[in-house]
Amino acid sequence: MRVDFYQLSQTPVEGALPQLAAKMREAGARVLVVSADAAQLTRISDALWAVKADFLAHAPAGGPHDARQPILLADSLANPNGATFLALADGLWREGAEGFDRVFLLFDGQTIEGARATWRSLDGREGMERHYWRQLAPGKWEKAG
Repeated sequence: MRVDFYQLSQTPVEGALPQLAAKMREAGARVLVVSADAAQLTRISDALWAVKADFLAHAPAGGPHDARQPILLADSLANPNGATFLALADGLWREGAEGFDRVFLLFDGQTIEGARATWRSLDGREGMERHYWRQLAPGKWEKAG
């Protein structure tokens, strides 16, 4: 399992997630995007629809076609679309995230302490690979750890 920590310093999550989601879809993965903030999920949905270069089909969880969605937006880790990639858009780690092949923890200045605690808590776990990415500019990332 791989966990990628993305520190947002130049854009909010809805500015960064579409580019990351496009890469996830290019890899052939189904994606579950989770946030406890319904307004944030709405902003993410709007941002995904606004991408012109890639068609990032998605829907909010709870619809009749959840299982068919390549990207599902939800407030929990319930996984009706069979996602193998998980994006924690609100910067909060959730128990059960270990059940995904790859997790993207997106965090900002308000959630950085929780991200640091998560980084430490995952240290040394067997089969766990951690990577840390720092945002240099919108759409530009530097691997920092």
